[in-house]
Amino acid sequence: MTTLTQPAGRMTNYRWMICALLFFATTINYLDRQVLSLTWPDFIGPEFGWTNEDYGFITSCFSLLYAICMLFAGRFVDRVDTKRGFLWAIGIWSVGACLHAFCGIATAGISTGTWTFSFEGARELIQTAGSTGKVVSLSVMLFVFCRFVLALGEAGNFPAAIKATAEYNPKRDRAFSTSIFNSGATIGAMIAPACVLYIADAFGWEASFILIGLLGFIWMGFWVFLYKKPEAHPRVNEAELRYIQSDKDEAATPAGAREKKLSFVECFKFKQTWAFAFGKFMTDGVWWFYLFWMPKYLQSVFHLEKTAQVLPLTVLYTIVMLSLIGGWLPSYFIDKKRMDPYAGRMRSMLIFAFLPLLALFAQPLGGYSYWLPVVLIGIAGAAHQAWSANIFSTVGDMFPKSSIATITGIGGMAGGVGSFIIQMGAGKLFDFAGETRMTFLGFEGEPAGYFILFIICAVAYLIGWCVMKTLVPRYKQVVAR
Repeated sequence: MTTLTQPAGRMTNYRWMICALLFFATTINYLDRQVLSLTWPDFIGPEFGWTNEDYGFITSCFSLLYAICMLFAGRFVDRVDTKRGFLWAIGIWSVGACLHAFCGIATAGISTGTWTFSFEGARELIQTAGSTGKVVSLSVMLFVFCRFVLALGEAGNFPAAIKATAEYNPKRDRAFSTSIFNSGATIGAMIAPACVLYIADAFGWEASFILIGLLGFIWMGFWVFLYKKPEAHPRVNEAELRYIQSDKDEAATPAGAREKKLSFVECFKFKQTWAFAFGKFMTDGVWWFYLFWMPKYLQSVFHLEKTAQVLPLTVLYTIVMLSLIGGWLPSYFIDKKRMDPYAGRMRSMLIFAFLPLLALFAQPLGGYSYWLPVVLIGIAGAAHQAWSANIFSTVGDMFPKSSIATITGIGGMAGGVGSFIIQMGAGKLFDFAGETRMTFLGFEGEPAGYFILFIICAVAYLIGWCVMKTLVPRYKQVVAR
């Protein structure tokens, strides 16, 4: 039975409150991810004696674990539903984020046999022991374990967020709503350098993991009290509910009827699933490469220390905020050009797929100023986030709501595998390039390695779009039978 306490005349807009909650969850999600990438070059790496390959191994393991967890997280969210699924997800990843802080204590205790419960005491023990192979390998494996817990929880963010977006928005608004909450990834990455590096400088790198991790528990309190299904929410009136359910295929579904779910195996029988998965496989790793390696890129290629990195990283992610146009453009094609949602999104995604080609010029123009690659990569990052908002929305366009989180999880798994390949390859390539002074198109050492990765990142979107369009040339709704 629908519970409505608002008047049926003027439409309420509670769906944007849900969008705001999803935005803050995604912001926290990416803040938690960024802590390691920002603290390892100047704090964690020197303390434990890590190389590029060690860091690449940790980030690639996170990507692979995230991929595996995504496969099951989406199904879990569909099974327990949006509210409980999101609570489980953010609770687990917040615990995982805080656990990173205790890796130094565990490394010091296990490697030296002397235990202390002081972060400063652990650093002194590790410094006394030196960067031995035991300290390096043990610390790496402990961080991998913490990244596993983080990945287990974070895998639920996007399946739950996409499912909530589909529950609270008609198809015409989903890309815009997705672009808003997905911009939390950019905001998280943008504010992370200033707050994470300040906390690490003032209180130690361990405090940055704990304080950022605690934000997730605060969010959980708001989610418990503010989220309900739109048809059962007292702050959603009849006019807004009619708007939310205005799609023809949803209007044909009787109120209160239970939608049949696709089985896990059935999901793989549709070309729509494979198109979404391939698009994610080709492009997710690009964003994660920018996210995980840009601080090190500025340090290795342009010799910018941690405090000098804050402004360029902030500018880069401010430029990425241009991705909000990614939610408006398909609406223009759908409303003004009368395209169906899938055609409008694919037209938009083709436009966004050309912009990352600017990354081809990042390394060559870096010889003039590091600001040029910062701006070009910022534009490429904005194109990625615009692409991401639309590729997520194609799931809601073509699949029943009861299976949206499952399909999102399958695509997320594919994206995680793609990221694993890029992260693992990047760490090995940068160490190899630095040690052998490898040359590539006029660049030597690590700059040559970065140039190769930028080329791969630049062309990934056009390849992904072409394969998606080949698999699903036109809109076709998937129906559970």
